[in-house]
Amino acid sequence: MTLALRTLNTAEPGFRAAFTGLLDRAQGLDAKVESVVRDVIGAVRIRGDAALLDYTARFDRWTPASAAALEIPQNLLAQAAQKIPADQRTALEQAAARVRRYHDRQKIDSWSYTEADGTLLGQQVTALDRVGLYVPGGKAAYPSSVLMNAIPAKVAGVPELIMVVPTPDGQLNDLVLAAAHIAGVDRAFRIGGAQAVAALAFGTDSVPKVDKIVGPGNIYVATAKRMVFGQVDIDMIAGPSEIVVVCDGQTDAAWVAMDLFSQAEHDEDAQSILISPDFLFLAKVKAEMERLLQDIPRAAIIRASLEGRGALIAVRDLDEAAALVNEIAPEHLELSIEEPLDLAKKIRHSGAIFLGRYTAEALGDYCAGPNHVLPTSGTARFSSPLGVYDFQKRTSLIQCSPQGASDLGKIAAVLAHGEGLTAHARSAEYRIKK
Repeated sequence: MTLALRTLNTAEPGFRAAFTGLLDRAQGLDAKVESVVRDVIGAVRIRGDAALLDYTARFDRWTPASAAALEIPQNLLAQAAQKIPADQRTALEQAAARVRRYHDRQKIDSWSYTEADGTLLGQQVTALDRVGLYVPGGKAAYPSSVLMNAIPAKVAGVPELIMVVPTPDGQLNDLVLAAAHIAGVDRAFRIGGAQAVAALAFGTDSVPKVDKIVGPGNIYVATAKRMVFGQVDIDMIAGPSEIVVVCDGQTDAAWVAMDLFSQAEHDEDAQSILISPDFLFLAKVKAEMERLLQDIPRAAIIRASLEGRGALIAVRDLDEAAALVNEIAPEHLELSIEEPLDLAKKIRHSGAIFLGRYTAEALGDYCAGPNHVLPTSGTARFSSPLGVYDFQKRTSLIQCSPQGASDLGKIAAVLAHGEGLTAHARSAEYRIKK
């Protein structure tokens, strides 16, 4: 069956309007979803564990005997790590080691310096006390998400990491539990949806209140995270997955087609875009897509994603490709070209850049080392991948010597009087040497 995938050309009239339409990421808030989430959060905030038990029975189709049954004992996490097939356990351990090694380099240390008059200035870096990790458990299980969210938190020094994961029909996923054990999750609860976010944000008798909530989820989870922000911190509001591939036409067309599929298979709203100066190559990739779609499990989702939000874009040259990439600000960017580092220097906005023909985006999802939690929906213009720095906070240090207090007091007093804040000025002036 022919794939109805749009093809754009920067040299043709009408390109700009079509390109703008392609990037329309309007994700208007769903009033019905907002109303449901607001009710759920309110119920959990007021009724605590009782609300969690009700929502678990309603949404996850199993009835816990008590609130205590919502917690997954640590020994079950360890048992799951032994129960899963040896190749899966080895892969999890190898991926975890690579993710930990990469994030170890992100740690920020406290620092200070002393000025000539003895005044000390600096910055004290401390980890958050407690972090909540949401792990999806509905349509699919994501052990990789556990590793990517938990490991940087632990590298940062977070002493307590609380995982929540829905267990539809009461079924635990051993791969997710094993990943939690390997990543160092401290406590885990069998709850999901907006009710899990609310429990983490406000705390219940069973679920401890956290300082920050990280991890992906469906629209109800994302809406709940948006609503509790301010009560707690959150990582980001993630939109549909995205990939842009820039190719010079020399990479195997089947490789590129499958790389585009790798994001399209997430869901119908995912976006996959190929940009190339070689128009014939675009046609080759489309032909490979049509061939490969005949024998892949999630073909219907991939087709819907590609036909709804995908595109093949012909450009004049790679410089023009880089300019388009910076407008898109994609979550994932593959530079499938001969000299990717040169072109990468021209990219200002992208969550992650995969360099060269052999670097499939899927490697970054699982085991390369850098975090796969990336800014979506164009937010790479001002946001960064999840990292150790997201689990640390910085406190300023100021210690004035007598001379420093006198010198700084004169400056502060002038500015405070200028702002009409007399108590500020006098507070500084008291310490000025007579």
